[in-house]
Amino acid sequence: MTTRMLFLQELDELNAELTQMSEMVQEAIEKSFTALNQHDTGLAQEIIKGDRLIDNMERKIETHCLTLMLKQQPVAKDLRHISTALKVVTDLERMGDHASDIAELSTHLKEEPICSASKHLPAMVENVKAMVSDAIRAFIEKDTDTAKQFELRDDIIDAYFDKVKTEVVEFLKNDGDKSDMAVDLLMIAKYLERIGDHAVNVCEWTEFSDTGSVGDISIL
Repeated sequence: MTTRMLFLQELDELNAELTQMSEMVQEAIEKSFTALNQHDTGLAQEIIKGDRLIDNMERKIETHCLTLMLKQQPVAKDLRHISTALKVVTDLERMGDHASDIAELSTHLKEEPICSASKHLPAMVENVKAMVSDAIRAFIEKDTDTAKQFELRDDIIDAYFDKVKTEVVEFLKNDGDKSDMAVDLLMIAKYLERIGDHAVNVCEWTEFSDTGSVGDISIL
C-alpha cells in the first residue's frame, strides 16, 4: 500500500471517529430530554457520567489529528481538514457538556411533564439534534452547500427559543409559585440554543476546510 493510500485510510478512520463522537452527542441530547420529560433521575445520572466518554473521545481524536500532522506532514486541503477536525471536536465536546447540563437540570424538575409548560421545547430538541447530525455529515462529506444553509437553520432555533421564553412568561402568569421551574426551563432552552450555535460553528469550519477562508478572511 502506498504512503498516500495509507494516509487516506487514516483520514477515513478520523472521519469515522468524528461520526462516532457526533452520534454520542446526539444520543446525549435525546436522552437528556427523555430524562427531563420523564423525570428519570437514573437516566440523567447516566448522561452526566457519560459526558466523560465524550471527553475521552475528544482527546482520542485530538491525538489522532496531531499524529497525522507530525507523521504524514499533510499539505493544502488535507492539512485544512485535519486542523479543522481539531476545531470541530471542541464544538462537539461543548455540545456534550450542554446535554449534561440539561440532564443536571432535569434532576431538579420533579413535577408535571415539562411539555405542559412548553409545547415548543420538544420541536426545538428535534431540530437541534438534526443540526448536529447534518453539520458533521457536511464536514465529513465536504458538503459546503449544506454548510452555507446553517445560518438559516440557526434562525429557526432562535425563533423556538423566543417562543419558549413567551411560554415561560405565560406559565409564570398562571402559576407564579413555580418560578424555579420557569428559570430551569429557560436555561434548558438556552443550552439547546447554544448547541445549535456550535453546529453552526462546525459548518463554518467546513467552509474553511474547503476554501481556506473564514468569511472574507483567507487563513490557509
